[in-house]
Amino acid sequence: MKTLSLGYSPCPNDTFIFYALVHGKIDAGGLQFKEILLDVETLNQMALKGKLDITKVSYNAFGNLCEDYCLLRSGGALGKGCGPLVVASKECEMKDLKGKTIAIPGELTTAYLLLQLYEPDFRNNVKVMPFHEIMGAVKEEKVDAGLIIHEGRFAYPSYGLKKIIDLGEWWERETGLLIPLGCIIAKRSLGIDVISKVERLIRESVQYAMSRRDEPVKYIKKHSQELYDSVIAEHINLYVNDYSIDIGNDGIRAVRKLLEMAEERGIIKKSANPLCINLDS
Repeated sequence: MKTLSLGYSPCPNDTFIFYALVHGKIDAGGLQFKEILLDVETLNQMALKGKLDITKVSYNAFGNLCEDYCLLRSGGALGKGCGPLVVASKECEMKDLKGKTIAIPGELTTAYLLLQLYEPDFRNNVKVMPFHEIMGAVKEEKVDAGLIIHEGRFAYPSYGLKKIIDLGEWWERETGLLIPLGCIIAKRSLGIDVISKVERLIRESVQYAMSRRDEPVKYIKKHSQELYDSVIAEHINLYVNDYSIDIGNDGIRAVRKLLEMAEERGIIKKSANPLCINLDS
């Protein structure tokens, strides 16, 4: 029995996706997984140190991990209408926030990458904090604005906050492509046989949860920052979709474009490795 470390976030989309895999609902074929539930920025940092065999990371982080990790085609988060938002306590425009402090959920998050691609100047006035603290900090005017992700997309009106820009909408207008947010990656050193098996198991885990949507609810609520059933359901419906089963050619094109733009801006380093170990991509 081979044991692999598996990192993912406590957010509803991830616990939904991995429920069947870590609870023995599908035949793992001689593999077992030691799950590690941490916020995505912590997982990003752990992956940079090579501490995890399989893990969820931001696409921004993956751009700096391509030498040692490959992209899995299943388990990720990308789609349409699912991008990060910049919010503030008062109505304003993005140009009004230049020189102001913007709270971000991590320097390696895709949300922060999209902010930098939108306007590089904003990188000079950011404050990193856990994603679940950002809306409260904006409401209490500890920062001027916040870059929010995950269930914050649905919860920010309850804090009395105003949406300043949807960076996902901006990305879609600029590129006409899907929004790549988070992905599952595997150490290349595991080899193609193990990686292909893990990829298949994650795909089966997603399909299991999709066909039995009520079954994972208790596990999801145990770990979620947001406990309202309606918010959890919205979160899963938005971030878990057909591209979570397989990223597809549209997804690969979107990822390539994101990484190319980040390389051009000097945000990530260029890699000669293919994105996926079993696909010439």
